[in-house]
Amino acid sequence: MRQAFRVADVRAAEKTLMATLPDGTLMQRAAAGLARRCALLLTDSGGVYGARVLLLVGSGDNGGDTLYAGALLAKRGAQVRALLLQPERVHLAGLAALRQAGGFTVVDLPTRADLVLDGIVGIGASGGLRPPAAALVRALGGLRARDGERAPVVAVDVPSGVSVDTGDVPGDAVTADVTVTFGCRKPAHVVGPAAARCGQVELVDIGLGPVLVADPAVRVAEAADIAAWWPVPGTTSDKYTRGVVGLATGSARYPGAALLSTSGALAGPTGMVRYAGSAHREVVRAHPSVVAAPKVAAAGRVQAWVCGSGLGTDDGARTELRSVLATALPVLLDADAITLLVGGEHAEHLRRDAPLVLTPHDGEFTRLAGEAPGADRMAAAARLAAWTNAVVLLKGDRTIVATPGGETWANPTGSAALATAGSGDVLAGLLGSLLAAGLPPVRAAVAAAYVHGLAGRRAALDGPVTAPDVAAAVRPVLAELLG
Repeated sequence: MRQAFRVADVRAAEKTLMATLPDGTLMQRAAAGLARRCALLLTDSGGVYGARVLLLVGSGDNGGDTLYAGALLAKRGAQVRALLLQPERVHLAGLAALRQAGGFTVVDLPTRADLVLDGIVGIGASGGLRPPAAALVRALGGLRARDGERAPVVAVDVPSGVSVDTGDVPGDAVTADVTVTFGCRKPAHVVGPAAARCGQVELVDIGLGPVLVADPAVRVAEAADIAAWWPVPGTTSDKYTRGVVGLATGSARYPGAALLSTSGALAGPTGMVRYAGSAHREVVRAHPSVVAAPKVAAAGRVQAWVCGSGLGTDDGARTELRSVLATALPVLLDADAITLLVGGEHAEHLRRDAPLVLTPHDGEFTRLAGEAPGADRMAAAARLAAWTNAVVLLKGDRTIVATPGGETWANPTGSAALATAGSGDVLAGLLGSLLAAGLPPVRAAVAAAYVHGLAGRRAALDGPVTAPDVAAAVRPVLAELLG
């Protein structure tokens, strides 16, 4: 599991650590790690000696890190130039070190560079870039390296122009090939549109770990976490002990939602799927192992319910939702079930004692919460989770999972391929299967999003993706993940 921390918590930890070290130690550690990563990039493209390195230098410590790293590269024979955006506020000691090592300053953006270091602003910045910096960032795409390709960009701590604590990108921002960050990851590295601007994120250990005692702003699961959590049948397992998931999905108008949610559930770890709804004949025809009934009341015993995908919003749908919410079982509400909650008679069931998972996209979130998620999707999902006493899975490129207690996760496997009709139905069925198998709701949501994302990526390898492609890709993804 990876963790990312808010700027205020990082600053507090840095202050605690600096009090125990000689002045400037943290900056030297950061610069050494930054220079090492830059040297590796240059080695892959012709070597450090003679390489043209451009430093974009803002004020403060971020500019200091950049200048000291430039000095280390200059000592190895690189031709290092520094463009100072605010010469009157430059880190003087860092500038002196660069000049002593043979680097020099320039006043205009050159036409050639083998590597660009983005040290315009660091984690203390707020708001978008100022016009001069924004213009400079827009011009970076014209720089060419010695091989004629676009000059690679290394962001120092975070790409300039992103909102560090939210992952938002309010205006022009650097798009980095590599981001070298210090001490710990920050939210911008893992959430929102900023994450896509970071490229490969490299973490340099500067000794912050022992003093970084705050709770992380966001957690990110890794493959090993998903494999460890995923329910696997044992030698004494049977179809009932593996879990039975109930699906109240689909309708005469949307029978495909029933089929897709069933496909997702069957790809999960449960031993049996029970379907309840008007598409029961279509479901059994496509999936003979499913036990089907026309109504929730006639479905039989299950360990968790999935309700809402393609259900509709008529009186019949309201009755089915009411039946599901009246149980003492874990319930996942998706799509039409979320719509039925808005201002309706079912809102009183939101704060149920049994586990509840909500899986809205932005439109459904807006209808339920009364406002759009906005720039800070983590905070928005956390507020809705607290209000509903539910685990909220807010769909998106970087899907967010939030708990009522304030724990927040970001999914790293999102794919544009999943922006296709019915993909969310597959996710709902898969997540419901994990709930029925006994996985705690937050782990079920995180694991389902992770595997669903990988399935979307795998399906995309063969061309344009449909929801059935995503459902079909789940099993091979799990085979690789679980070994």
